[in-house]
Amino acid sequence: MTTTAQQSTRRLNTAKATVEAIGMEMERDENVFVMGEDVGAYGGIFSSTTGLLERFGPQRVVDTPISETGFIGAAIGAATEGMRPIVELMFVDFFGVCMDQIYNHMAKIHYESGGNVKVPLVLTTAVGGGYSDGAQHSQCLWGTFAHLPGMKVVVPSNPADAAGLMTAAIRDDNPVVFMFHKGIQGLPWMAKNRRSIGPVPIGEHTVEIGKAAVAREGTDVTVVTLSLSVHHALDVADDLADEGVDTEVIDLRSLVPLDTETILQSVSKTGRLVIVDEDYRSFGLSGEIAARIVEHDPSLLTSPIERVANPDVPIPYARPLEYAALPTHARIREAILKQVNR
Repeated sequence: MTTTAQQSTRRLNTAKATVEAIGMEMERDENVFVMGEDVGAYGGIFSSTTGLLERFGPQRVVDTPISETGFIGAAIGAATEGMRPIVELMFVDFFGVCMDQIYNHMAKIHYESGGNVKVPLVLTTAVGGGYSDGAQHSQCLWGTFAHLPGMKVVVPSNPADAAGLMTAAIRDDNPVVFMFHKGIQGLPWMAKNRRSIGPVPIGEHTVEIGKAAVAREGTDVTVVTLSLSVHHALDVADDLADEGVDTEVIDLRSLVPLDTETILQSVSKTGRLVIVDEDYRSFGLSGEIAARIVEHDPSLLTSPIERVANPDVPIPYARPLEYAALPTHARIREAILKQVNR
């Protein structure tokens, strides 16, 4: 469910829409604050906190040392004491240095306290490749976080959803991992994406965590995907429509909870499924979705599932090799055509 206080909209890029949502929640609730590396004067390296320091001051927008274990641990402590921190892990690839705080503390404290201690914390982090950032700055890894119980995981693909999911995440009493792809931010110094700037409702706007969206309706084949790959899938679907292929595109928006029902409804209509995932192929999201369909009713499928995902190799730095690994338009198109031509 999506709710808005006003139906009128204006066009924002994803970065501005997200910052606006954070600012509105900081105004509404004095317990909300932001902390992380370069979130203050710099405004976040992907413009994720631009302008917040000027509005709310250094007590509520806190630049931290380069010590992810330290400042994420501090945010967890603040959350258990009633604050609502938004803490930024600059790149998801850096999770290795602070995973003990994230998984053994942030995700488990509620369980280990018998439900008596809440951890209302939003962990934001940049994900994704396509910019020659190398093997240590280009992963998505949302499957890794979704695999570990105790955290909600949201991954928006567009400005309105980014704003709505951020608002919902801040208000949630559970730890929420908010993962934004660099390619959807709409920043002028990155590769342009025509859908990274779009209409965003004015006023209060929330998107229900755990509810997927049908980004494009179709009857011939279902594409289930998320984040930047939604844009790629929609581009391919529009091109294939001219060739008589009607593609339905499901934008998951959340991995935890995962909206299995929307996936099943789409597949029961089309009978064909392509899963596009800019994460590693093995032991991840694509396999989980396939398993849920087969466990529910394998007869929904009229042909074997196609998976378009990153191969199980580090993301290459060299641009041609990087794009050979990522789920590009060409790979998505090939998978869809393979489905409908069987």
